[in-house]
Amino acid sequence: MIGLEDRQTTAQWIDTAHRDGARLHLACEVAGIDVRTLQRWKALDGLQTGDRRPDAVHPKPAHALTEQERAAVLRVANEPRFADMPPARIVPTLADEGIYLASESTFCRVLRAAGQNRRRGRAKAPHATRPPQTHVATAPRQVWCWDVTFLPARVLGQWFYLYLIMDLFSRKIAVRVKVVVARFMRPKDRPPPSGPSRLLVHHRL
Repeated sequence: MIGLEDRQTTAQWIDTAHRDGARLHLACEVAGIDVRTLQRWKALDGLQTGDRRPDAVHPKPAHALTEQERAAVLRVANEPRFADMPPARIVPTLADEGIYLASESTFCRVLRAAGQNRRRGRAKAPHATRPPQTHVATAPRQVWCWDVTFLPARVLGQWFYLYLIMDLFSRKIAVRVKVVVARFMRPKDRPPPSGPSRLLVHHRL
């Protein structure tokens, strides 16, 4: 939807280009509109009043729910047996009893308008989540990453667990455990004892 000022400016540019010898449809194409659009603006006072669609009066549909029917939908949805059910379960339950008030989408619209369509059924209240943390290592033995994977054995159908711990800075393997046999690196690559600077072990390679 083009605003009134943009309409007037665009029409002025097109008229200027057309007077200077440019073809009308080419000028409209450069401006990003169709020739029919420019003709409609000039014929329906679109260059003085702008777009009338936001101010248009839309008639109420003949099959729209009345206030009594909307109240009946809310009353049924707030019954104790339906208080924790979504519309997808309320409508079939009423249909089994031979009662039809509205469709599932109508139930959703009425409940949404009343502010009662949130966390019905098993839906839980949203909880705040922490932003993902980024661990930065500026030297060895500051951050370790670990993960577990499978290794195929010589026997078909048998697998070994491989527990691998890697230093984030040097990318060297610090600890590798296969099944129950552990192989450690040299003592100089091991972390120092717990002290002022503690080692951080992060679960992701």
